[in-house]
Amino acid sequence: MPFHKTDLNDLKKAKTLLENPGIAAKITNLLGTPIEKGFELLPDNWNVKVGELTQEALSKAVHAAVFTMKDSPGEEASNSWHKIAVATTGGIGGFFGLTALAVELPISTTIMLRSIADIARSEGEAISKIESKIACIEVFALGGPSKSDDASDSGYFAVRAALAQSVTKAAEYIAEKGLAEESASALVRLIIKIAERFSIQVSEKAAAQAVPAIGAAGGAIINTLFIDHFQDMALGHFIVRRLERKYGKEVVEATYKTV
Repeated sequence: MPFHKTDLNDLKKAKTLLENPGIAAKITNLLGTPIEKGFELLPDNWNVKVGELTQEALSKAVHAAVFTMKDSPGEEASNSWHKIAVATTGGIGGFFGLTALAVELPISTTIMLRSIADIARSEGEAISKIESKIACIEVFALGGPSKSDDASDSGYFAVRAALAQSVTKAAEYIAEKGLAEESASALVRLIIKIAERFSIQVSEKAAAQAVPAIGAAGGAIINTLFIDHFQDMALGHFIVRRLERKYGKEVVEATYKTV
């Protein structure tokens, strides 16, 4: 089945969004100085701490946000409202500094996940379906490499392939046993894998907020960039999934690589 011209343009748009430079480049551009300067100001054990915070934030967001949303496929996403909410939490985090991240990150992540699910619905996803819920969580793994990645491992379809087995097992577990146990092992393993990638971008956000005198206004702007990045990832991801439902996964992936 040949691609319709409108769908081909949508796929090009999705690829532009999904293969962008990432949040670090956007923050560096905002600060006017390399983000590495901020990393020098973080505590020595920061990598361990941010990994723990990210995993906890994702786990709380999953149970508080996407698994409580209702279906309304095709409804327009409320991107602006979610940006304002995340900017507000970023302003608070910027005012109180890194010590506030443990409080701010779970709130921001939950709001972002609601926004991601909102975008999913606008692209025709039925959020009541387990597959769609998990696809929302996947977005946090997009647009940023893990520590073990090389260039060939960080592309959109490479990331989805790396998560595929964990996604399948989590979906099967939830379908069979539901979410009665917050410690559902298959879901926890998926969250850990996604957190490995998400934590890189959280570290970049934290490094930016560690820059002296960033303050509440800077924290709000950084958080706006943060959610804007994941809204872009979500839109690209769910455009691709919409086209996969129409043309099939293999056809869409092959066309994606040529547009």
